[in-house]
Amino acid sequence: MPLTAIFGGTFNPFHIGHYEMLRALENDSSIEKIFIMPDRIPPHKVCDKMAEDDTRIKMCQIVSEDFSKAEVCLIEFEREGKSYSFDTVTELKKRYPDREFTFVCGGDMLVYFDKWYRYEELMKIIPFTVFKRSDTDISEFNECIRRFSGLGMKITVKDEIIPAVSSTEIRNNFTKARSLLPERVYKFLSGRGDYGD
Repeated sequence: MPLTAIFGGTFNPFHIGHYEMLRALENDSSIEKIFIMPDRIPPHKVCDKMAEDDTRIKMCQIVSEDFSKAEVCLIEFEREGKSYSFDTVTELKKRYPDREFTFVCGGDMLVYFDKWYRYEELMKIIPFTVFKRSDTDISEFNECIRRFSGLGMKITVKDEIIPAVSSTEIRNNFTKARSLLPERVYKFLSGRGDYGD
């Protein structure tokens, strides 16, 4: 059965690393739909500068227009509290019982997956699609794959290597960040002052 990819994140801002992951998912014949899912309150991050929710959602909407399989899903804005992936996946499976899902994440997230809320249950209820970044420590990455696979996680590792982009660096020096952002996202953010530019 074709998969619906859950592509979540803070997207603060939506940068080229995110964009290249979307491109790879778009070109994957096993995936029929991509839910771009901005989180309302990121559970694992304390951000120096957090753009307004409407701004982050708008960036996701802008980018979704470039991909025929992508649509923005705001399910995490429908509830209070932190945006835990376990709660989101559980709700999506209830809401779309006829869909098969895969949870998308970067290798940098996989390294501390065992710190996620109810991670042992999460990896039993949904398969994962994982990307390596250009700065990935391959030995550490492979060890994570081995360990979590041994615990029951079903993992597909994508062939594409994603550019390592620091959202913090973009936020701290937006005027030099043009090459790190999709062109239409850069144009949307320019002059708005979301990141102090």
